[in-house]
Amino acid sequence: MATRPIDAARHAPRVTARNGELSMIPSGGREHLAMPGPSIIPDLVLRAMHRAAPNIYAGELIEMMEPLVRDLCYVARTSGKVAVYIGNGHAAWEAALANLIAPGERVLIPATGRFGHGWGDMAKDRGIEVQMLDFGRQSPVDLTRLEEVLRADQDHKIKAVLATHVDTSTGVVNDIAGMRAALDTVDHPALLLSDNIASMACDRFEMDDWGVDAMVAACQKGLMVPPGISFVFLGPRALAKRRQMPRVSRYWDVLPRTEPEVFYQYFCGTAPTHHIYGLRAALDMLTDEGMEAVWTRHERLARTVWAACETWADGGALQINVADRVHRSRCITALGLPAPLGDQMRDWLGREAGVTLGIGLGMETPADPRASGAFRIGHMGHVNLHGLMGVLGSIEAAMQALGIPHGRGAIPAAAQAFHLAEDAPLRPAVAGSAG
Repeated sequence: MATRPIDAARHAPRVTARNGELSMIPSGGREHLAMPGPSIIPDLVLRAMHRAAPNIYAGELIEMMEPLVRDLCYVARTSGKVAVYIGNGHAAWEAALANLIAPGERVLIPATGRFGHGWGDMAKDRGIEVQMLDFGRQSPVDLTRLEEVLRADQDHKIKAVLATHVDTSTGVVNDIAGMRAALDTVDHPALLLSDNIASMACDRFEMDDWGVDAMVAACQKGLMVPPGISFVFLGPRALAKRRQMPRVSRYWDVLPRTEPEVFYQYFCGTAPTHHIYGLRAALDMLTDEGMEAVWTRHERLARTVWAACETWADGGALQINVADRVHRSRCITALGLPAPLGDQMRDWLGREAGVTLGIGLGMETPADPRASGAFRIGHMGHVNLHGLMGVLGSIEAAMQALGIPHGRGAIPAAAQAFHLAEDAPLRPAVAGSAG
């Protein structure tokens, strides 16, 4: 009996473009995002978004908003208000500035990476005077130095401190509660704003208990939703400042969004319909797990990553950006290799293992002007042990394949760290606390 010739083109491996080069992706298994946002989207979120366009005038979508706002505030740990914007984290930056800082006013920015400087650049573009305190890329904000600067501001020209809880570029976690204590110690009236775009629903954060006046966040990291919506959470002092502002554009104004009379005012126009459904599913996951459990999971997984990285670094070429564990974020670990090994390893992992690591964002140096030695591991949001151990095992395979010197025994060390973390006390993700 005659047989039909095999269609070679039909059975050829799938080829895609990756970083300008062709790479073959195995048909078995899915690719894994291990970068610090966008993070892995849970199937529950994808299914919630995979639907026909809903009625935006009445019914389910409108009824969803009040409990959605309530659960967002639960995750942020606040009894305050939240304004929702169609936009990424930069939109939340802009919204906070537009509502709380008038052109010509001064803000103090204690920066520990690229994103502190980025918020400052946006403030400058709005005509705001920026006083920058740069603490480098490997250490948290020095609270003593911060207090000295605040104490010296006798005329209270500084109207707000713009802090970054976790800088995604460096992996540094800052002591936000300590910054509030510094303000209170010198009796300074400045607002305390916190950028939690990276850390929300990953690193422990208590907006009300830590005395934060306003907080910005976005949906594509710990909230596990595709990029597209962001948030400004506001306490009483921030709302009072907004009401004193001489002018805020209609689109950015938080007041209609936090106190809407009709549904469209939540968004100043058409709602991000499918993002709302996805966010509802993500918030259900977080509230079912509970924030203490969410923080504990990220703590245990962070210790797992750290154990592997510290083992690779022992006698190897790898460097961990933040030396002290107390000052590391629980959702992103920044690392470095001699240039250009970071890029080479990321390319190998994408091509051979289907794993995507984060680039070395904002980590350029005179010796490595392209930051081609730097990379980041994201361990945020919809992550668990088996996925993370797969990432770590793939990184070790890449080091072997590329001949990168590294310490041995990283994978057993990671497994042991996860096991030991089960009984270890959870440390607050605050830079000034003891381990």
